[in-house]
Amino acid sequence: MHDAIDGFLRYLKIERNASEYTLKSYSEDFRSLFDYLQDRCGGADSVAQLDIANLRGYVAYLHECQYAKATIARRLACLRSFLRYCQREGFVASNPAKALRTPRAGRKLPHFLTTEQIAQLLEAPPANDAEGLRDRAMLETMYSAGLRVAELVGLNIDHWDRDANVIRVYGKGKKERIAPIGRYASKALLRWLEARRPADNAGPDDRAAVFLNRFGTRLTTRSVGRMIEKYLKETGLDRQTSPHTLRHTFATHLLDGGADLRAVQEMLGHKSLTTTQIYTHVSTQRLRDTYENAHPHAAKNRKVVEE
Repeated sequence: MHDAIDGFLRYLKIERNASEYTLKSYSEDFRSLFDYLQDRCGGADSVAQLDIANLRGYVAYLHECQYAKATIARRLACLRSFLRYCQREGFVASNPAKALRTPRAGRKLPHFLTTEQIAQLLEAPPANDAEGLRDRAMLETMYSAGLRVAELVGLNIDHWDRDANVIRVYGKGKKERIAPIGRYASKALLRWLEARRPADNAGPDDRAAVFLNRFGTRLTTRSVGRMIEKYLKETGLDRQTSPHTLRHTFATHLLDGGADLRAVQEMLGHKSLTTTQIYTHVSTQRLRDTYENAHPHAAKNRKVVEE
């Protein structure tokens, strides 16, 4: 079992270009499966133990533990992919996970900031020290280009074409895309790069990075999360805001401004248009709320009109 899982994770990393976050999530999923097999089935020595009966028991166990439907769906996707790999490698004759039903998970509308709120957040970092200049450049770049936090910290100086004002972004699975950035982000980046100081002993990867920590080495995703939390506390904005909220805000504001859905899909780097369409629901809901509150014959105002 362990050998098969190690081979599967190597396959994802080398052949499928899976990100470190995907590999970490799948490793956590396998730990959950091992815990179940150890507690309920007397061990986890062979892939052959993953028959339909044990897998159904595992799904029931996840429901008993009250995991979110999205978590259960992801763990089943991990199992299907793993057993498909095992079948191809000859470890099992068939893929029993095919028979499992994935729970339907309702999609939550993404949390985003209004134009006033995003302006408040972008202006929060001080402009009179290197850390403030860096933080403002990060916030402006995430919002201007709709970047994932991993894409932001992965940016190198030579990824920015200053003449065309676009950046080369490496997304999930090392997929490359070109993202335009606005003049505010461009100005913030220039000011930060003037103050940027790599550590004397920094390696080539750190010296290439756009965003550095206080030690002069490449910034981590966790550091970006802590930076966001700091400015949320200072501005009093919604604490459920995360680095990914700026990506949601980018997409929502583009669509509110009349941008084409497929253009937004391309800028976000979404493989499927269905993924991008969730933002149209956000915009539609805002239109509905405006209508309900403002139109004399809308349901919320009908009683007032009749009186």
